Amino acid sequence: MPDLHTLETRLFPADAWALDMFLAEVGHPTRSYYVLEHDTGSGPSIIGYCGVMVVGDTADVQTIAVLPEHEGNGYGRAMLETMHTRSRQQGAERILLEVRADNPRAQRLYRRNGYTRIHVRPRYYDDGTDALIMLKELTAPTAPVATVHPPATGEHPTAPHTAKDRTP
Repeated sequence: MPDLHTLETRLFPADAWALDMFLAEVGHPTRSYYVLEHDTGSGPSIIGYCGVMVVGDTADVQTIAVLPEHEGNGYGRAMLETMHTRSRQQGAERILLEVRADNPRAQRLYRRNGYTRIHVRPRYYDDGTDALIMLKELTAPTAPVATVHPPATGEHPTAPHTAKDRTP
């Protein structure tokens, strides 16, 4: 888990969760977290991760991130589709997310994957940036660009190339 938190602080320097908050989040029973691994030739390394909360018929993307050097390869779309599929399997009919108003690249990814803006939360982030709330109605799955795997159960949670699927 420290490896994922290190990635979190690298990718979200202004908004990263504190380690105790991060651990509580991934351990929560309504959350499911997934890692995206890339085989570098010397073994797999984590290049992205995502998390979703499902309560009733609504899912909420908690986080999604890909290392900058791997952006533009369809990995964000693959992780979104993984969360869409898992959320549908748990009974969700719609999925929400928050995105920084000053992150047009992420907004484009979400729009291309069927999300529409439904609300603005003014000054939501610590630096005063607004959050855009986006919604997607969940429908039949599309063909994945890449496969995002929850690691095998029972693996040590601090292993550098794995994390547990956080669904009980």
